[in-house]
Amino acid sequence: MELFRSETVHLLLLDIMMPEPDGYAVLRKVRESSKLPVIMLSARGADHEKILGLELGADDYIAKPFNPLEAAARIKAQLRRCYDFTPSKEERIMLRGLVLEPAEGSLTKNGVPVQLTSTEYKILLCLMSSPGRIFTKRQIAGQVWDDFYIENENSLTTHLCNLRAKIEDDPKHPVIIKTIKGLGYRVEK
Repeated sequence: MELFRSETVHLLLLDIMMPEPDGYAVLRKVRESSKLPVIMLSARGADHEKILGLELGADDYIAKPFNPLEAAARIKAQLRRCYDFTPSKEERIMLRGLVLEPAEGSLTKNGVPVQLTSTEYKILLCLMSSPGRIFTKRQIAGQVWDDFYIENENSLTTHLCNLRAKIEDDPKHPVIIKTIKGLGYRVEK
């Protein structure tokens, strides 16, 4: 409860079987002042336990043992429902002659519209959102495909190559999207 009061919390994973107070008591206290998403975790998998947790204000209930991938998917689902991750119209991104309009899903280069595939657009949005930051292939895949596992890394490389052909003056010598050997990619400031 002390951390809840002093830190910014976006989602709470709450185990029921904690020492004093138990998870139900913590949930009641949290619900007095917050509507943040709460997922209950418990070895208690009986229907009446789940119903109690949900009636007290939990948004989801996961019985132990559980698959960590399912838990991660449920966390992502709660975050998507509760928070808007799409940039507002005011959050246009301008960099090196490129203007990315996230609200419209459009890109212009020196005032000329550039047609991108949805995957190219997502890659560019990921990179342009944090200019100068190095993104690994895994991080880009997580942003583009909602999956941190890349089955075929050549697919990402192909998309980056096609993207460079559309936005770079000389794709063989890129100045916007740089490859950082052994680390990943970044958009130059």
